[in-house]
Amino acid sequence: MKKYFLFLFLISLIACNNEPSASEADKIISAVIEKAGGEKYKKAEIEFTFRNNKYTSTRNNGEYEYTRTITDSTGTTYYDVLNNDGFTRYHKDKEVKLSDSLKGVYSESVNAVHYFVQLPFGLNDDAVIKELVGQDTIDNKVYHEIKVTFEQEGGGVDHEDVYMYWVEKDDLTIDYLAYRFFVNDGGIRFRKAVNPREVGGIRFVDYENYKTDELSTPLENLDDLFQKGQLTKVSQIENEILNVEIQD
Repeated sequence: MKKYFLFLFLISLIACNNEPSASEADKIISAVIEKAGGEKYKKAEIEFTFRNNKYTSTRNNGEYEYTRTITDSTGTTYYDVLNNDGFTRYHKDKEVKLSDSLKGVYSESVNAVHYFVQLPFGLNDDAVIKELVGQDTIDNKVYHEIKVTFEQEGGGVDHEDVYMYWVEKDDLTIDYLAYRFFVNDGGIRFRKAVNPREVGGIRFVDYENYKTDELSTPLENLDDLFQKGQLTKVSQIENEILNVEIQD
């Protein structure tokens, strides 16, 4: 009988040891999200402007809706809606018929703006794969370097893109990020977060946006190139946060 109970104990111990546990990268990113807004993201209504276009986002525990009001070069104004059911474009309250390819392009455009504005929320999505690749120092501060890739299923049309996030070790803020993308012949971008502020209990930043034309450059080397002044600034990314409301 004692041998039988010992056998059951060993089987139970092995099973517990085989249970998946959160990686160090998962723990760091979870702490970053919590500090930046945590649960507030899940029930937030956010309104902002980016490049003269108005955006709104609404979330309620898994249900979401992103919108964009945009005026094209002809002066025609469209209202775009991206939600759990897909993408729809409206003009004067009437749905605009679009090909599947155009829906994909517009959908990714809307999603990308909301993604960057609301970072770090989203980095714990099921399709996100995180890896702590090391530590480095930028301006005498120590940073965790966390690499992010995406599962094909649920990772969107740009699931092959690769990101690197520099998380300040003590403050747990994402102060720098970089990514390699493959659309339109591909490229590399490096962003420095500036103008951090809190609105409605959620942290927002703007970015200085840099590039390198050496597309073979490992993302983890970009912080060194930035400190040496070897990256080219291509834009200043500014978002005006108009309103944030957290629903009960």
